[in-house]
Amino acid sequence: MKKNAQTTLIHAPRKAPQSISTVQPPLFRASTIIFENTDALFNRHWTDAYDYSYGTHGTPTTFTLGDNIAQIEGGEYCLLAPSGLSAINLVNSCFLSQGDEVWVADNIYGPNMEHLRNLETRYGIAVKVYNPLEVETFTPSKKAKLLWLEAAGSVTLEFPDLVGLIKKAQAHHILTALDNTWGAGLAFNAFDFGEEHLSVDITVHALTKYPSGGGDILMGSVVTRDKTLHHKLFRTHAIQGISVSGDDVAQVQRSLASMQLRYQHQSESALTLMKWLKQQTEFVQVLHPADPDCAGHQYWNEICSEGHSAGLVSVIFDAKFSFEDIRHFCDALTLFKLGFSWGGPVSLVMLYNLKDMRVLEHSHLKDGFLVRFCIGLEHPQDLIQDIHYALEHMKKPKNE
Repeated sequence: MKKNAQTTLIHAPRKAPQSISTVQPPLFRASTIIFENTDALFNRHWTDAYDYSYGTHGTPTTFTLGDNIAQIEGGEYCLLAPSGLSAINLVNSCFLSQGDEVWVADNIYGPNMEHLRNLETRYGIAVKVYNPLEVETFTPSKKAKLLWLEAAGSVTLEFPDLVGLIKKAQAHHILTALDNTWGAGLAFNAFDFGEEHLSVDITVHALTKYPSGGGDILMGSVVTRDKTLHHKLFRTHAIQGISVSGDDVAQVQRSLASMQLRYQHQSESALTLMKWLKQQTEFVQVLHPADPDCAGHQYWNEICSEGHSAGLVSVIFDAKFSFEDIRHFCDALTLFKLGFSWGGPVSLVMLYNLKDMRVLEHSHLKDGFLVRFCIGLEHPQDLIQDIHYALEHMKKPKNE
């Protein structure tokens, strides 16, 4: 039957063979997925390992990245989300109900705490705060459903007592979720760590950081080894219409091959920077898990056996420096750019007032304003020179 030209533009009479071998997997962009026949439509179930039914449920592109992220982190099942925070919110909304109790570390990622406080106000979910270095401050009641972990902690970079916290949570039958963005699945295996081969239940990972590596993609993941937990998460994922762009997925997939090399380079650069920063009198404290003087170092040393420590290092300025002084310092940096996130090629800096961020008292933290350095791919000596110049500039009169 002869077709109108308009129809042939949509239903082309010729189609190139679809099976070739390439370095990068093919990119599938899809909302609608075409079923071969009605048998294929009806003889399928959403719990199938690869359910190709609609773009939000997955394509070969998204499943490929999900499988790779699960493998990197030591898990079995992976769901992708539009950002790391979206992945965190997926876990919270899936497992927390009215009247439940959720425990969070005092150094947890700020937006996660903000989201949980919102749930507390709107739905009566009790948010409890513990000190990640002191297991005895984690005192769950029978209503406790979820324990959030972060290794290392946000901004102040304390490495928690993961072994002690996981054991206590398991003894109380509490679900454990680890924000694994810092470790990226490379620093340690969250599903098999310590001498007793302990495991968290769920990891959340901001793929925006090390997996992407370019500072240009937003994406998150939720990984587990438990099929039942995965199915619960998948149902919530589907109900909420959570999905990611195939083009973004392909970009992250393309970057995975170099992730370990980049992570190791940035980790080594951060160590070099950390040693230099400790010699500068302007700082009363340098925070980095690999530093024996840093709180939680012993826990990092037990679990991160290969010495991985990511590319972050924080400093606390002497209390004699005002917030305006610290702003002056940050503005004087040229290689370090003022911005959030990490894991990209460009080094970043951000300043914080810890008094506005913590609920509990922490005797291990000195008084003073904090600056976090996120190391990129520049040469570490150039970064040191940049900080040295900014420190000298900060001490000059402001009108010079």
